Amino acid sequence: MGTRPFGVYLHVPWCSSRCGYCDFNTYVPGAIEAASPASFVDDAIAEIRIARALMGEQNAKVSTVFFGGGTPTLLPASSLAAVLAAIDDQFGLAVDAEVTTEANPESVNPNYFDELLEAGFTRISLGMQSSAASVLATLDREHTAGRAPQAAREAFAAGFSEVSLDLIYGTPGETDDQWQQSLHDALAAEPTHVSAYSLIVEQGTKMARLVKSGVLEPTDDDVLARRYEWADEAFRQAGLSWYEVSNWARGGPNGFSMCRHNLGYWRNDDWLGIGAGAHSHVAGLRWWNHKHPARCSAQVMAGELPVADFERLTNSEQAVEEVMLRLRLAEGLPVDRIASQHRADVDRLVSEGLLSPADAAAGLLVLTPRGRLLADFVVRSLT
Repeated sequence: MGTRPFGVYLHVPWCSSRCGYCDFNTYVPGAIEAASPASFVDDAIAEIRIARALMGEQNAKVSTVFFGGGTPTLLPASSLAAVLAAIDDQFGLAVDAEVTTEANPESVNPNYFDELLEAGFTRISLGMQSSAASVLATLDREHTAGRAPQAAREAFAAGFSEVSLDLIYGTPGETDDQWQQSLHDALAAEPTHVSAYSLIVEQGTKMARLVKSGVLEPTDDDVLARRYEWADEAFRQAGLSWYEVSNWARGGPNGFSMCRHNLGYWRNDDWLGIGAGAHSHVAGLRWWNHKHPARCSAQVMAGELPVADFERLTNSEQAVEEVMLRLRLAEGLPVDRIASQHRADVDRLVSEGLLSPADAAAGLLVLTPRGRLLADFVVRSLT
């Protein structure tokens, strides 16, 4: 520790309802016994203290903190503030630490934003998904159309300078016009950061069952590609540059508004995951917590980290992961990080228009716009 940026991820596994497309480790309060949102603060603080004690002399200031879920803002702002204070007390926050919380637009208001800002939060990430009521209904989202951009404006008014909106395209039944309107409405709020993800129908979800039964029809890949291209152009015209395949920010590839915490994942930095199902990574050692909140709580209260399992990555595994992750970034991947047997594939991918020829000539592998659409294929070709 200490040689790479160090982040802390807090997983709040609670949502007021379960979205039909979601396969994250989330629970509805009251749906399971022996666990509730009320215990999250005590459990998280205890886990933070145990982790710090186990690290012994190892020391690194926390450069980024990210509250995700689930719905962190289902908890009172004072609860999130208490956990953040514990991180600062145990590890110390860097002077310029980025502190983000995800938020459901219906679970926040101006007073909530005021409390977060006072506690030291610097960034808000709002789950918008779409501005079409029918699309939100298909996704089983509870917030109303138009609420997310309004919440973004409230966050700016409270004093936040970094506000992100998350969008999803390709929901079954979504039309081109609805996607165009969602882009327009999101950008009208002038966010400093936007994420746009193609909907993936995950096995085991309600949506997967509806697709399998024929109730919903999945969106065609060509339609998904077109909508990505529209989004990329709309964001570019609004002054947002891509820095990762599904993320755009103000200021370009080296801009101020990139999510530094997520960059830590893509760059394979170090991070500590706190909460049910959270993953951690330090210097090639990866571990993950038990998914069930009650089991996590019991182990933490017994003075143990709630680790379900772990793995130590070999040098070759770390090299493959570097290709998988760094190729998604606009900053690119140095060509010398590619195994020698794949060097000829680089020339082929350049000739096929998937890698930038100018960057490749300079020793850097950067996806072209078409390459971003086929990023998984490019990664498979080089690993």
